[in-house]
Amino acid sequence: MTQPTDIRPERHRPLLLDLFSCAGGAAMGYARAGFTVHGCDIARRPNYPFTYHQGDALEYLAHLITTGEIERYTFAHASPPCQAKNTLTVGTNASRGWGGTHVDLVAPTRDLLDKSGLPYVIEQPNGQAEIRKDLTLCGEMYGLGVIRHRNFELGGWIAPQPAHVPHRGRVRGWRHGRFYDGPYVAAYGNGGGKPSVPELQAALGIAWTDVREELTEAIPPAYSEHIGRAFLAHTALEVAA
Repeated sequence: MTQPTDIRPERHRPLLLDLFSCAGGAAMGYARAGFTVHGCDIARRPNYPFTYHQGDALEYLAHLITTGEIERYTFAHASPPCQAKNTLTVGTNASRGWGGTHVDLVAPTRDLLDKSGLPYVIEQPNGQAEIRKDLTLCGEMYGLGVIRHRNFELGGWIAPQPAHVPHRGRVRGWRHGRFYDGPYVAAYGNGGGKPSVPELQAALGIAWTDVREELTEAIPPAYSEHIGRAFLAHTALEVAA
C-alpha cells in the first residue's frame, strides 16, 4: 500500500534532478516521497507537473556540473532512452526488421552522474541495457494494473530489493491471433487489445497527462516513491551513523 505523501515544508525538502523526465511519472513519485523535483527533457513537455527545463539532458547536466549549480541538488534520477536495447527492440522488432537506429545513452549518462558527485538512479526496462539491476520493481508490488518491470542501478547508495509478488494472471490483449483477458493492461503501443487512455491512466496511477505516448513511456509513480523513500531512509541512517 502506498504510504501517505510527505508534507514537509517546501524549504525543507531535498532537491532532486530528474533527467530525461518525459511527462513526470518518476517525478511525481519522488515528490510524494518528500523531494522538490526539477526536470529536464529534450522534448516540450507541457504536462510535466514541476519545474522543468527543455533541452538535452546530458548537456544540461554537464552545464550544472561546470557551473557548480549541481551542488544545489541532493539526488538525481535518469531514464535515458531505452529503445536501443529493450526487449521489444532486440526481439520482435529486430527479427521482423522493424524500427530504426537508436542511440544508447546509458554509459554517457552514468559517466556524467559519477562526475556530478550525486547519489543517483538510472532506470531501464528489461532487455540488454548495460546497467546493474540493483532494484527490479513490478506493478504487482504496488497493486497496479500493469506489470511493467523496471530495473534500477543505484549509484553511491544501496537499498534492499523488495520481494517479487507473483502475477495474478495475464496481460490483456491479442497474442498470435487469440485474445486473452487478464488483470493487467499492456502499457505500450496501439491496437491488439491495447487499453484506452483512461484505462492507462488508472493502471499506472497517472492523472495529469492524457497523452498516450507520455503514458506508455512513463514510470509508475509508485516505483519512484518507493525509491525516494528508500533513499531518504538510507540517508537518515548514514547521518545517524
